[in-house]
Amino acid sequence: MTELPGVPGALRRFSVLALLVGIGLLVLVFVAMPLRYLGDRPGFSHAFSPVHGFVFMGYLVTVADLARRVGWSVRRTVLVMLAGTVPFLSFVVERRVAADVRAAG
Repeated sequence: MTELPGVPGALRRFSVLALLVGIGLLVLVFVAMPLRYLGDRPGFSHAFSPVHGFVFMGYLVTVADLARRVGWSVRRTVLVMLAGTVPFLSFVVERRVAADVRAAG
């Protein structure tokens, strides 16, 4: 099978954003939220949360772009999008998606 146009770039963008979202979510869950609620120090959370939200929106766009290019179902697209909301899951899903897309291309 020949590689679909634009798929390598879309996969690279998806992989980078999945990594950034995963790291950002871990920082939020294990650093920002404990500082905010256990340490009564909300400053880091107030500064970092919007940045993470912006990166997550970029992740959603890259998932939609990759899904369109490789022909995923709506269900698979939504599941990959939701993977960015569970700590550590974006790393696992990124590996699987990358392997699946490379195998198909």
